[in-house]
Amino acid sequence: MLSRFGEALISAQEEQDDLGLAIAEGGGWELFRQTVAQATALTGKVSADPLDFVTDGYARFRRYAPRFLEVLTFRGGGGADTLLEALELLRRLNRRNHRALPVNALLDFARAKWRKRILKDGKPDRQAWEIGLLFELRNALRSGDIWLADSRRYREISSALVPVETVSANARLAVPLEVDDWLRNRSHILKHGMEQISCANQAGILAGGIIVDGKLQIDRLERAVPEEAAALVMKLYERMPPVRITDILIEVDETLRFTDAFTDLRTGIACGDRIGIMTVLLADGVNLGLRKMADACDAHTFWELLRIGKWHVREETTARALAMIVEAQSKLPMARVWGDGTTSSSDGQHFPSGSTGEALNVVNARYGNEPGLSAYSHVSDQYAPYSTQIIPATAHEAPYILDGLLQNDTGRQIREHYVDTGGFTDHVFAICSVLGFRFAPRIRDLPDKRLYAPAPDHVPPALQPLIGGRINVRLIRENWPDILRLAASMAAGAVVPSQILRKLATYPRQNSLALALREVGRLERSIFMLDWLSDIDLQRRAQIGLNKGEAHHALKRAVSFNRRGEIRDRSSEGQQHRIAGLNLLTAIIIYWNSWKLGEIVADQMASAEQIDLALLPHVSPLGWEHITLTGEYRWPPLR
Repeated sequence: MLSRFGEALISAQEEQDDLGLAIAEGGGWELFRQTVAQATALTGKVSADPLDFVTDGYARFRRYAPRFLEVLTFRGGGGADTLLEALELLRRLNRRNHRALPVNALLDFARAKWRKRILKDGKPDRQAWEIGLLFELRNALRSGDIWLADSRRYREISSALVPVETVSANARLAVPLEVDDWLRNRSHILKHGMEQISCANQAGILAGGIIVDGKLQIDRLERAVPEEAAALVMKLYERMPPVRITDILIEVDETLRFTDAFTDLRTGIACGDRIGIMTVLLADGVNLGLRKMADACDAHTFWELLRIGKWHVREETTARALAMIVEAQSKLPMARVWGDGTTSSSDGQHFPSGSTGEALNVVNARYGNEPGLSAYSHVSDQYAPYSTQIIPATAHEAPYILDGLLQNDTGRQIREHYVDTGGFTDHVFAICSVLGFRFAPRIRDLPDKRLYAPAPDHVPPALQPLIGGRINVRLIRENWPDILRLAASMAAGAVVPSQILRKLATYPRQNSLALALREVGRLERSIFMLDWLSDIDLQRRAQIGLNKGEAHHALKRAVSFNRRGEIRDRSSEGQQHRIAGLNLLTAIIIYWNSWKLGEIVADQMASAEQIDLALLPHVSPLGWEHITLTGEYRWPPLR
């Protein structure tokens, strides 16, 4: 309607006709008024605050809220007293079936945006008050201000942590037990780093960039791979023998016997059917599934593969097999060329999932309009994919970094870890520092980040514009024992790092432990930023580490070829099996490539053939052109 009226008005204006006549020809003034009123009502809803309509769903709240509040017993700290009192008042009103609120009903729990909706004509509105109370209860559960004693997810944070008395016995902690000792040390390092950066910038020799008029400008990192490296890679891979994926599995198993890790769920005895185990792993790795694998392989029927997978292939058995392969690969001569196994990187890889299901697959607009999931993997400097886990496609990656570093032996040996921009938070900086990991993210918007210091007034003048605020030392002191307990609990396996970090970061009005952890992270991030600006080698190590992780994605895409890499399992357990199988198969290929590349290099050196050893670190074990991944899967006889 508005389009029709608008065209009539524009046409009349261009032809200099009477505008009132144009309205009459378009349908008349009355219709025009009605159309404008309808449009105003629609656009008013679009631009309105969503909380203006929240009471429209009050009937749905009333279906479960009274029983919900009667069954669950909430507890809270001192800051949650008013919220708990309001909940008790709501329980009493529900029991007596009272619809009206007392004039003196508690409102202290409500923030400003709720208060103006609760108070109408000076009196509290029952519907808005109750819904606002339930929203604040949700926020308090997320932040840890309120907890449930019998809940795993919403229990009191402090109850999940190891006792204070056992913190000193945790060998993983890399900081002093006395907070003042830690503050003196880190403050001295920060001050010294700022003075160095200021002097280097003034002399024009700042390695990573320059500070001009209070703004940080970062230099582009130059390419470090020699042009001759590509020729060496081609030369070595031309000598790699063509091989079937089944032959690789057999050869690696005869060397390492990784199939012994797949023990029976009931008896704990290793599976006697090695070919069956490898067939199940291959079905998951190439994303073929057991039914189609049974058709493509003449060794087992679908029901036999299903039985083997059910009783032998589990999360812990796959993890044991992966650990065996990663450890064996680290001892190969070629692996030591790439690194000593003390640095690693982590990154997420998106996989489409076809549709939503039990696993709650979600849409990430970055990858299109179809639902999917992310496989978050940790890769060592020796190219070993030592950890992988399923996370939601839209989840922030940072909380999952410590899962891979702390929940397996390879991760605990890491000293320096690299991630991309999406993989860091101040909480992760803090915990990594306390546990002795050097956390080195490649921050894309580094010039926009700010430094924090305990004493901003003593910062060199050139760095004053980069200061974002003061470190709250008092908050760190008050919560230092709990910070150590949190880190020690993660290291001891008492809590899952990603779960506790997500809980601490969920709600903006965080508890004091989360705020103190943020202050520690700000201090550590400030020190890291200064190191990054002054250390080109650190930048280059991070770039190389992240490149290794990204190259892994290409290999996994090639291996998981069936259904174009789409993960169609509907359960979280099924998806985890599929991704873990892919990661294990990739690790086996990397081990075999590392093994054979080492033999080729040794043969060339023994025959006095010229080879530039300085170029070997630029050769990777991630090639797959020589491997036949598709077709019928025929197993050679076992020895």
